[in-house]
Amino acid sequence: MTDSEAIEQDPFEDIAFGTWLIGQHGRDGWIGDLARAAKADRGFPRHGDPDAVRLHLNKMQAESDMFEAVDDAERLWAPF
Repeated sequence: MTDSEAIEQDPFEDIAFGTWLIGQHGRDGWIGDLARAAKADRGFPRHGDPDAVRLHLNKMQAESDMFEAVDDAERLWAPF
């Protein structure tokens, strides 16, 4: 799946960052890896904002690459 094939949302519909991120599970790269891990994690903040996701990753002692993936994902999600 390419970036352009990722889940697109109605721009007038609010979507939580955590929910949007899980929807990116078919994406290649770090964002896809993060999304697949989030989808499998029962404690992942599905209705959380980017800071809630960072806090969760910190508690889980995630690798620094995952935090960079959150930063990249936040830039893609922000227009929504």
